[in-house]
Amino acid sequence: MSESTRPRRRGRRARHAAAFTVLLGLSAYVAVHQMTGSTGAPRCSVGSGDNRYEFTPEQASNAAMIAAVGTTRGLPERAVTIALATSLQESALRNIEHGDRDSLGLFQQRPSQGWGTPEQIMDPVYSAGKFYEGLEKVPGYSRLPLTVAAQKVQRSGFPQAYAKHEPDAALLSAALTGRSPAALICTASAAKGRPGDPEQVRRELVRSFGEKAAPRAVTGGPSAGRSASEPPVLVVPVRGATGAGSAPGAGSDERRGWELAQWAVARADALRITEVSFGDRVWRAGEAAGGWTKSSPATDTSVRMRLAQ
Repeated sequence: MSESTRPRRRGRRARHAAAFTVLLGLSAYVAVHQMTGSTGAPRCSVGSGDNRYEFTPEQASNAAMIAAVGTTRGLPERAVTIALATSLQESALRNIEHGDRDSLGLFQQRPSQGWGTPEQIMDPVYSAGKFYEGLEKVPGYSRLPLTVAAQKVQRSGFPQAYAKHEPDAALLSAALTGRSPAALICTASAAKGRPGDPEQVRRELVRSFGEKAAPRAVTGGPSAGRSASEPPVLVVPVRGATGAGSAPGAGSDERRGWELAQWAVARADALRITEVSFGDRVWRAGEAAGGWTKSSPATDTSVRMRLAQ
């Protein structure tokens, strides 16, 4: 063996040793996460395979509010798709406090152009309502190309930009209007933190869906006069949404139930919801896959939301 080959071999051995050390570290990381049930950073998704959209709990929460405002106004799924695609383009579904000139919020609406005060525009329920108000004034909006309908409301300097978001918006709206059952999945932290507030969840349900979505009962937890060791569970009645513009099937109890259930999952991180059940499916925070699993069929048509302690 020549002297010139030894350093090269020693160099290869060093590289192999370093690679082996990295592999051991990665294996240990995966093992710890599997043993502790850690799911990493919370995340959400709809769809599957190539037809899949992944997003954050913040984006999911905002999307859920936009969708709920639309269906509560009696608007069809197409209107919700247009609204979600518009917000994806304007703010990436984030309620931002800045933008071009004085633009603000999910839809980058401008106080100087009559959209409302800055405080109003930063309220997702208000801003979504203002967008739908403008959309309803567009004749035949549901038959127009999405980018045309959105542009007639927004009057953007980039009118073609909305089109690229239509596939993702369609996946979101199908789930959040209840047409696609158990389609929206999220991982959320079930670790110790601030407890869920039944009154806050009630307020958010009523703000988005109206009084018909007010929970008819709260079981467990101090607010129900129970032991503090029992987490509160909100029982939300399922009453099919109706309206002149509602999409076919929008008034069915099953579709309404899935709309409420997937709203709860989308808002789980913000409202500290740890479990949602409807029909024979249940979603639980902290599950590695973040999906829906089979459970014993419910004895009534209601959505149950268990909150963190």
